[in-house]
Amino acid sequence: MSLSEITRDKVRQRAENRCEYCLGHQNYILGRLQIDHIQPLSKGGVNTEDNLCLACELCNQYKWTKTEDLDTESGEIVPLFNPRNQKWKDHFNWNLDGTEIIGITACGRATIEALRLNNNLAVIVRKNWVKAGWHPPN
Repeated sequence: MSLSEITRDKVRQRAENRCEYCLGHQNYILGRLQIDHIQPLSKGGVNTEDNLCLACELCNQYKWTKTEDLDTESGEIVPLFNPRNQKWKDHFNWNLDGTEIIGITACGRATIEALRLNNNLAVIVRKNWVKAGWHPPN
């Protein structure tokens, strides 16, 4: 069953047109932000608003069907960040120049690794967003 435009619009509005993982804004990325199933359909997830979030293409591709990953600090497998149940600022921070996301919890660190939130392309693009005064978001 596909998602209705009403549901898609609600997800976009709730996310304020930002990827809910890396916080990239729709106005600053190439391509349209995508609807992600936090709990993938292949793992029993459903098409309800509480299981949907907005994601950029890179985050969505890296996440794919992942729901957990390794926390590099503790060595434990932990659940990935869930934008419906958790607040971004509780799990992530920006480094001093605003170009890299820092994980401040096991969940945050695992999500950064799983979604490659600090991949080379993302950091280069963020440097330009910082120069333009668009980043980091408040």
